[in-house]
Amino acid sequence: MSARDAVFGEPGKIALLLGNEAIARGALESGIGVATAYPGTPSSEVADTLSYASRHMKLYMEYSTNEKVALEVAMSASLSGIRSICSMKHVGLNVASDSFFSLAYVGTKAGIVVMVADDPNCYSSQNEQDSRIYALHAGVPCLEPSDPQEAKDMTIEAFQISEKLEIPVMLRTTTRVSHVRGNVLLGEIIEREPIGSFEKNPELVLVPANARKWHKVLLEKIEEAKKFSDRTKLNRIEGNGGEIGIISSGSAYNYAREACEIAGVEADFLKLGFTHPAPQRKIKDFLKDHEKVLVVEEVDPYLERATKEIAHSFGVETEINGKNLLPSYGELSVDLVVRGIKEMTGKGSDYILLVEDRDRRLESHSDKLVSRPPTLCPGCAHRAMYVALKEVLGDSAIYSGDIGCYTLGYLPPLRGMDTCFDMGASIGFASGLSKFVETPVVAVIGDSTFFHAGLPALVNLGYNKSKVIVVVMDNSITAMTGHQPDPLTGLTGKGEEVEPIDPEKVAKACGIEFVRVVDPYDLESTKRVLEEALEHNGPSVIIARRPCALLESRRREKVEKYRVLEDKCRACRVCVIKLGCPAITFKEKAKIVEDLCTGCGVCEQICPFNAIVRWKENEEGD
Repeated sequence: MSARDAVFGEPGKIALLLGNEAIARGALESGIGVATAYPGTPSSEVADTLSYASRHMKLYMEYSTNEKVALEVAMSASLSGIRSICSMKHVGLNVASDSFFSLAYVGTKAGIVVMVADDPNCYSSQNEQDSRIYALHAGVPCLEPSDPQEAKDMTIEAFQISEKLEIPVMLRTTTRVSHVRGNVLLGEIIEREPIGSFEKNPELVLVPANARKWHKVLLEKIEEAKKFSDRTKLNRIEGNGGEIGIISSGSAYNYAREACEIAGVEADFLKLGFTHPAPQRKIKDFLKDHEKVLVVEEVDPYLERATKEIAHSFGVETEINGKNLLPSYGELSVDLVVRGIKEMTGKGSDYILLVEDRDRRLESHSDKLVSRPPTLCPGCAHRAMYVALKEVLGDSAIYSGDIGCYTLGYLPPLRGMDTCFDMGASIGFASGLSKFVETPVVAVIGDSTFFHAGLPALVNLGYNKSKVIVVVMDNSITAMTGHQPDPLTGLTGKGEEVEPIDPEKVAKACGIEFVRVVDPYDLESTKRVLEEALEHNGPSVIIARRPCALLESRRREKVEKYRVLEDKCRACRVCVIKLGCPAITFKEKAKIVEDLCTGCGVCEQICPFNAIVRWKENEEGD
């Protein structure tokens, strides 16, 4: 169990850790007293590991309601003299950006690291933004590890830089750094009481007069950070006398090294770990030593722009290539970098021909490959709720969606989502849309997202009396990111039991008069409540409450599963067309895969010929 290794691994030992687990270990070796987060893939394991640690040592850990609150809690710890780490995914930094910019102004008392995991290629996100731009914009130093060992080491270094410069430090990873496993040499864990002392300072009140002073201080800190960037060993030159130079950082550096070996190109590398501010002197000298340089990075041309600015400032005429040869979207790969090197040097043609031949052969067999789109789990209550919604409101209603497992409801056969933009947008978008269209408008949001960003929009809904049906998909957990607790679960990040916050009471406090709770497994009852909400003249909130099917499967000792009676099945495919449960297969007739069935019984309720029954109902005739 690598999370256990990350927390309890002995100093001097080697542990096989995820990049995220290595970051958590680095934070523990740095003597943190506070860890905060809102879970978001690909960052989740940092907080999960520290949550596990907090149950066994002196560490305050919390899953905050959103990233902004998480950063503010970590910020309060730093200003009280306690080292803290706040972890989030890239879009979470959008939510925390107000606090992030203000934190850069007022600085730190104890070290604070803001760990941000970017997601090139949008594997689990609605966009693939580059968080380094935030570091540039806010004036915050940024470190970028390339592997788990660097992830741990740079976390420790980040705390030291934060305290040396009295400024927060961003630790930026990507999916391939956060979720790769590698050997990590463990150091000594420093355990400290999370008890601090807050010194009052009127200049912490960011009225304009104080903000102007802090801005000047921040600019001075950035100048000091520029000097540090040129001195630090985190930025290093590898090789001597290569035919080209490559400037790279993070996971892109790994692709670039392998690509050069494949293409047979002798290259010198300027490997950057401290990427903002970029090391001006090192980049200038590196450029002067090479006629051609390729900047290899994922998503935005952040390093490329910095390199070109430095070249212009010092009058260096080196040919600088970057996004003219490499894509500005998606993940990089060895193949893509080899193509860029080929365009630049003419080498690597044989490998590219092999790649093109491989791609042609794959394409010729594409019709034989089985499509495996993501889908809701067997027995997921979200699927049942979508069935009820479609049966009552049909396809003419507009379904405003949100971020979570239930987003998969947009796929066929459910087609229960028409928009999905960002956390909380389901209610906000629906609130406005209902004023401009005559068709029914439904907002679908999860319980964790409801508390994360849904509440301000719900207040707006209640205040402006928009006629929207809000469906809170309450599966009692933050499911998609790994089953972290939220305010509804009755557990904290430290595993302590607390009173759950009741979304029904919250909705009523926001001015919503029509509030109901349904069990989505009971289709008829759920449909009746939906019909009442449709007739209600004003906003309504329906809480679809049923624990995550994965949680249920762990809790229940025995599951009463379902089967299809072959003699009654009319091959109408209603179970497949309406429900689309992965446990139901269809050849000539429907069949339920026993190992996948969770016993939810929704398929039995929608079968028009009563051909689906519980196992026990057919034991005699079996």
